[in-house]
This record gives sequence, C-alpha cells and structure tokens, in this order.
Amino acid sequence: MDLLQSGFKRGYFFPFSFLFILSGTGHAQTKFISYNHPSLYYEGRVSKNKDAAELSWSGTSVTIFFKGTNLSAILKDAGTANYYNVIVDNKDIFKIHTDTIKKTYVLASGLVNKKHRIQLFKRTEWTMGKTWLYGFETSKATKIFQTTPPSKRKIEFYGNSITCGYAIEDSSGNDSWHGNFQNNYLTYAAITARYYKAQYSCIARSGIGIMVSWDHLIMPEMYSRLDATDSTSKWDFKKYIPDVVVVNLFQNDSYLTQATDLEQFEYRFGKTGPDEKFIIESYKNFIKELRNKYNNAHIICVLGSMDATKEGSPWPGYIQKAVEQLHDSKIYTHFFEFKKTVGHPGIAEQKVMANSLIEFIEKNIKW
Repeated sequence: MDLLQSGFKRGYFFPFSFLFILSGTGHAQTKFISYNHPSLYYEGRVSKNKDAAELSWSGTSVTIFFKGTNLSAILKDAGTANYYNVIVDNKDIFKIHTDTIKKTYVLASGLVNKKHRIQLFKRTEWTMGKTWLYGFETSKATKIFQTTPPSKRKIEFYGNSITCGYAIEDSSGNDSWHGNFQNNYLTYAAITARYYKAQYSCIARSGIGIMVSWDHLIMPEMYSRLDATDSTSKWDFKKYIPDVVVVNLFQNDSYLTQATDLEQFEYRFGKTGPDEKFIIESYKNFIKELRNKYNNAHIICVLGSMDATKEGSPWPGYIQKAVEQLHDSKIYTHFFEFKKTVGHPGIAEQKVMANSLIEFIEKNIKW
C-alpha cells in the first residue's frame, strides 16, 4: 500500500496571472506586510537582518494566512540560480525564478475573497546563494491572520544532494546541476515531514560528507550554521529541538575515500585513505554531536538510495557498527534499497524512499 496515496501531489499550476512580475516595490492602494510581521510563520533556519529575512537552506519557507484576493512578495536574490515553489491553499503549486534585482512577484491574484494560505518554499540549495525577503504586498482590504505551525511535531534532516533534491526533476538523465531541476519539496525528507504535518528543517548540501566532500566543507563543519552561506553565522540549537532527526550521509564518503588522485582526498587524508576504525569513529563522533544538541530526539541513521547501499557495499555495515557502539536505544539504522538507475533519485524514487522511511517510523517510533 502506498502510504502517501493521500496528501501527495506533484503537479504544478501555472495560471498567467500568477506569473506576472512587477518591477519596484511601491504601489498605490496596497498594504505592506513586513518580513518580521508577527503573523508570518517561517520554517527552517532563517536569518534576519534589519531589512529582510534571508533564506539560504533547502526547504526553508515562509507562510502567510490571509483573507483577500491577491498577494505579492518582494524579493531579491544573490544570484540567478534560485527557484521557489509557491503553494496556494496546500494544493496549487507553481515555480518562480528570483533575480538579483529587487522585484515584486505576484504570488496570487483573482482569488475568491476568503481565507487563503500561501507558502513560499525554497526549492534550491544554499550553494545557489541566498534570497532576501523584504515582505509582502496585498490590497488594503486584506486581513492578515496569525499563521501557526502545522503541528507540534518537529523533524530535522542532515544530508547531501539526495536530501537537497539535486536533479530530481531532470528527466533527461543528464543529472543536471542547474537549480531549475532541483526541488527539495519533492524529496523524501519534505514528503515525510508533510505526511506527519511536522515542522521541517533541512540541513543539506550536494557533495558533502562526514569525513571528506567534493568541496572543502564537511558536514561537521557546516551543520551548526544559521546562514548557510556564512561560516561565521551560528545557529542556536535551543530554538528548534526536533522530535526526530534523520541523517543521510556517507554516500560521498563512499566514493571519495577511494579517490586518491583528488585534491580533497589529500587535503583530508594525505596519502593513505581511512581504515574501518577511522570511518566508524568519524560517523560516531558526528552522531554524538547531534545527541549532545538533542538529548531526547529519536535519531535515524539512514543511507541510500544511491550506490552506497548496493549489494556488497561495506558502508551500511560501518553505520550499523557505529550505532551499535553508541549504545543508545533511541538511535536507529534504516537503509534505503539501491535504486539501480543512473544518477540521482528522481521524483518517483524519492517517493519510494519516503514510503520506506515513513513505514520505519510507524513501526519503531512513537512521537
């Protein structure tokens, strides 16, 4: 049985009126709702400066609940690689592409004059840059209501490109890096959070590992950031204490610990790659860090569904041994079946992963 048969919808909604973009920010007969308005609900790690909210991590979002017929967002991007989903009343979804010029983007127009909920959701990962949200504009007659979290449940994910949603919508098989093909909203992580109506936090970057990455940064050096693009920005772990933490790492380690000719191998290991003891200790140390931040959380150590979980791979065994050595009854292992296709998981494969994770949670965790 498909656990997601109800409540999962893929399709995008593209009415012309939704896609019109206005230059500038000042318009007559409009109401401005600042980025720091108390009725807005932010999800994920979102930093704020004196002028705007800064969205960097995959899956960060802002939700507004209002009675009216239209809504626009005032945005500016650090580059041109970021994309956002606009979710109207939890059903109609379309995509916007943010620009380096401060603009007003129409999120909805011509709505029935009743209560509506609109969520602006970051599809793309932080390596695409961050976006500044200055606020929203709507008609003067629009009434704003307090927006509340979907439930008291909280879930947090730590992962790599699989969790980011890298190339998830690239049906060509080219596994494109382009932000247009990323969509964290359709990943196993976001799907699982929505299934449980849980608050969602996603700390992920393509190419990252625990011991070694394709770039210079590894997860133990990144996971404590507030603004993902700023190495000096530190997250206060007391602000969001998840009930469930899911860690999907070691896919990149599984390849790069053998890639002796690559720069990052030498930077991390010198001339000789890590042995089994070092690998297990490295994993244990990261999970210990998370346990120290979240004393009572259920921590699920997962892996897959790329070739780190193919038949004969030692990497699930390393994770299993690490968890066993931690002697913690609230730390679990769960491995996604190897997908046996080229490239990153697509939409259907991410849904299979979500079903697998939800089934595991249903059987093993009460929250």
